[in-house]
Amino acid sequence: MVRRVLGLVPDPLVRLLIVAIVLATIAPVRGRAHDVAQFVSATAVFMLFLLNGLRLPRREVVAGLSNLRLLAPLLAWVFGAMTLAGLGLSHLAGMFLPVTVATGFLFLGALPSTVQSATAYSSLAGGNVAASVIAAAVTNILGVFVTAPLFTALAGGRAGGIDASGIVKVATILLLPFAIGQIAQGRFGHIVREHRQLATWMDRTSIAIAVYVAFSGAVVAGLWTLVSLGDWALVLALVAGFLVLGFGGAWLLGGALRLDRPTRITMLYAGGQKSIAMGAPLAAVLFKPDVAGMILVPVLVYHLSQLVISAPLATRLNRAAAA
Repeated sequence: MVRRVLGLVPDPLVRLLIVAIVLATIAPVRGRAHDVAQFVSATAVFMLFLLNGLRLPRREVVAGLSNLRLLAPLLAWVFGAMTLAGLGLSHLAGMFLPVTVATGFLFLGALPSTVQSATAYSSLAGGNVAASVIAAAVTNILGVFVTAPLFTALAGGRAGGIDASGIVKVATILLLPFAIGQIAQGRFGHIVREHRQLATWMDRTSIAIAVYVAFSGAVVAGLWTLVSLGDWALVLALVAGFLVLGFGGAWLLGGALRLDRPTRITMLYAGGQKSIAMGAPLAAVLFKPDVAGMILVPVLVYHLSQLVISAPLATRLNRAAAA
């Protein structure tokens, strides 16, 4: 039965996330094993960002930074408009949902774009692939520096008490390994490039471990009793509205800027998608597991939903261009 359900899901990362959530629900990590699981999760996140540092060529980042006509409005949209929209949704959701789940909408809004899926769907839709790669890479690099302090500043006391020590943890577990990877790229970067498939699976596994540990904490804290079926329906409705705003707003912004169609498609996917690859590790570093699991609820729902709409949207855009 499980194999049949997973067989309906084409994205390997989504399959791993589903397994992690089900496993956390059935067998959440408890007691002494909890500390061990947190250490394993932190180590996995460290390795994830080390690999990212080794993988991303510096010359591509420098080249992408020159495309200010795309990057400047894209960054303003991702870290400005979407963050403010997330803040508004978090206040609205806070009237009906547990405060940590509601705060997850602000966390979602402050996240950068995806890298792989935004680029893949942009290519499928006839977008500017080179611009997509650079745009997603730049937003993710800046996300390491911007998302945590931006979220902390806007969340106030609702985030479970993030303080200077939380930012230090982000610097130690996210920024430090990324910097090490960039420095060591010339000597060791070829290893990651030569074993790309293995590195990709290590990425996915690190994200799944972070989700498992976070959801375990949330399940132990009573996630499935604190969040009712009606609450889940509200989360889905708010996420649907956020998707319309994210994708629709990015498309309209590209039109207002008079970007050519391929670059406008790049703006659509880079501006509308949000990264669980950044969200899960960052939540695991910033919050206690019970808080992290609750805050990740909107992020996970948004991530799954954006993949559902991205493929048919890309097909439609591609057909419209060919007509």
